[in-house]
Amino acid sequence: MTRLTIFGAAATLLAGGARGAPAQTATRAPVIAVSDEVGHEVRLVDAGTGATLATIPTNARARGIHASRDGKRVYVALSDDAVNAQSSADAIAVIDVATRRIVERLPAGSDPEQFAVTSDDRWLVASNEDASAASVVALDGGGVAATLVVGIEPEGVAVSPDGRWALVTAETSNSVSIVDLRARVVAGAVLVDPRPRGVAFSVDGARAYVSAEIGGTLSEIDVRRKTVARTVPLEHGAGKPVGVAVSPDGRRVYVANGAADAVSVLDARTLRPVGRVAVGRRPWGIAVSRDGRWIATANGLADTISLIDATTLQVVRTVPAGRRPWGVTFLP
Repeated sequence: MTRLTIFGAAATLLAGGARGAPAQTATRAPVIAVSDEVGHEVRLVDAGTGATLATIPTNARARGIHASRDGKRVYVALSDDAVNAQSSADAIAVIDVATRRIVERLPAGSDPEQFAVTSDDRWLVASNEDASAASVVALDGGGVAATLVVGIEPEGVAVSPDGRWALVTAETSNSVSIVDLRARVVAGAVLVDPRPRGVAFSVDGARAYVSAEIGGTLSEIDVRRKTVARTVPLEHGAGKPVGVAVSPDGRRVYVANGAADAVSVLDARTLRPVGRVAVGRRPWGIAVSRDGRWIATANGLADTISLIDATTLQVVRTVPAGRRPWGVTFLP
């Protein structure tokens, strides 16, 4: 097998294709960044070989993770283990992919857990789990521009493709706050099933999908009307869904079901299941590559990540990933 690794571009060309993927054409196996909650680190993993390219210490609990649009930076939410107390460990770390070092720590309020970045890479919205708040952070080093009161124990965050709206789930109040990012106010809230966790916008920004861990469901929110349009059970209501991702073409919704050790694949138009993929124990984080070819899950109790071929819906590689991997993101 001929393999050309280009670290600066964060990509590996596999001439023969990854195991389980179509062999007739060359496939580009991506690099995945993984946050390690207990191991206090971020790993860069070559999905084509399973090799760890770098291990970057964070010296704090690492959870939410996203890459910049150009793939040159990785953002990761860090916090300490203290409850209801802000410390110097609470921040969004900025990792330079080329040097594989943390180059900046951005203030983002107390105990940031999840966050989302606007498509222009100018702003970040973080959930502050122990403060019932959300922080709007300037990525140019301008600090926290606004702190907004949201639901109790906020977690999941998504920003609409046009950068107008942010949605913040709240586990204890069973709500989703709708934030107007232009006015920097909470414009409304929607009640969903118990313990909402993940959230993801549709490609057109008109809808959003919210997982309810205890409810065992996925709800579709009409963003303009600020209402729940429909709710469907996952894994017969017993899957304990967490992470949610939408395919780049907008046709599929992927949900990581922690208790079922599986990913549900739903038709975005009908919300009917069109596939199911068994992965490692307790998949929490989930991400889709920019080209839609790959899906990755962070399997928290298996200490692995699973790489799924989105065309065949087969796991093509399972990779060790530290101690309790929490989140995953693809580098373009």
